[in-house]
Amino acid sequence: MAVRVSSRSGLPSLLIYLGIGVAIGRDGIGQVVFSNAELTQVIGYAALVVILAEGGLGTKWKQIRPALPAAAALSLVGVAISVGTTAAGAHYLVGLDWRQSLLIGAVVSSTDAAAVFSVLRRVPLPSRVTGVLEAESGFNDAPVVILVVAFSAVGPIEPWYVLIGKIALELAIGAAIGLAVGFVGAYGLRHVALPASGLYPIAVMAIAVTAYAAGALAHGSGFLAVYLASMVLGNARLPHWPATRGFADGLGWIAQIGMFVLLGLLVTPHELPGDFWPAVVIGLVLTMVARPLSVFVSLAPFRLPLPEKTLMAWAGLRGAVPIIFATIPMVTGIEGSDHIFNIVFVLVVVYTLIQGPTLPWLARKLNLGNGDETAADLGIESAPLEKLRGHLLSFAIPAASRMHGVEVGELRLPPGASVTLVVREGKSFVPLPETVLRRGDELLVVATDPVRDAAEARLRAVARGGKLAGWLGTGNGRAGR
Repeated sequence: MAVRVSSRSGLPSLLIYLGIGVAIGRDGIGQVVFSNAELTQVIGYAALVVILAEGGLGTKWKQIRPALPAAAALSLVGVAISVGTTAAGAHYLVGLDWRQSLLIGAVVSSTDAAAVFSVLRRVPLPSRVTGVLEAESGFNDAPVVILVVAFSAVGPIEPWYVLIGKIALELAIGAAIGLAVGFVGAYGLRHVALPASGLYPIAVMAIAVTAYAAGALAHGSGFLAVYLASMVLGNARLPHWPATRGFADGLGWIAQIGMFVLLGLLVTPHELPGDFWPAVVIGLVLTMVARPLSVFVSLAPFRLPLPEKTLMAWAGLRGAVPIIFATIPMVTGIEGSDHIFNIVFVLVVVYTLIQGPTLPWLARKLNLGNGDETAADLGIESAPLEKLRGHLLSFAIPAASRMHGVEVGELRLPPGASVTLVVREGKSFVPLPETVLRRGDELLVVATDPVRDAAEARLRAVARGGKLAGWLGTGNGRAGR
């Protein structure tokens, strides 16, 4: 029900899950008394590992590779600018001391791609924008949690150059371990036949969790390790991949729902009004000053178009991760930690309500929501036919696709690939070369293993450029040869 309501309202479902937790909490109808910040942090970390693993498994390397430098700059330079600017606003405008201000600045610097894409799912964006936002959300959790832990430690805060050294070392260790575990795990899954297909999804998630554990035990960034290991696994063509993706997606939903409800339980609603206006002021500094400044400064060397940077500046939605990180000072006993948690909670809810519904409108105003590159793209699913050394590709032709009106023979699929079945208006038939495809048709394409990628690339090219895709430069060039 929460998912259906959020999909119709355009708001991230996290708000509804938080509302459920608040409703059954101490001030709600359930009157469940829950105040264990340490347990919440442990469960939140575990859920975050699963969510990062699911996100990494669904990340397409081809889409994210061009965005890596920009995402890395946003996750490092951008985070530093955001923390400093937000902390200055909290100190000088709200009157918090510097430790509390730095804690809030660090906590709210983590973005949430799931929140962004849940409100932009009806507005197709250029792949460069989605790649940067997705990679940023996967990368910036690592430096943010290091800063929050450092600011929450008992005693004086370490000098800035020591913090930079720690961040660099932990990120390097986490990246090395994550890539190593991912490549070793992918090699093992491709060469060791498990006795049941249902074991592959469990094995993939186990490898991802192992990457986090190994990174944390080595005093590196476990969050970066699990994200990179999962990204390697997600692009390794593992056996029974559709089942694995479905399993990981389900675990990700369970983790998010449980985490959000638990955070809603932890908050004390009758204490929130006193921290409402400080949260609004700090959120205003974060949204209107810190986030735009971090985006425009850190992305200056990449010469991205102004509309894309403007949308990225407004698309810095915060999810449950900042609220989880806000429990860290509560566990360590930092003075004013309850107020920090309440401010972060209110900030996330209020500004998600403001930014969420306006993101699609802004994307359209910036002419970023009508790009043919993604509007006509195909959601192709692939199932391996292992014994036959082939793949079964299935997809539906979207309404905006230029594949509408193209004959099957004009697809010009590579030798070894063929359209074997078309489902139209509930009826299936085997197409002829002169069969004209229509919007809404569902196609099954069988491709041998060597030409699987070429067949998918050709289908996507025709969906974007029509039958002349090769000559128009919108495909793999096969039609022009």
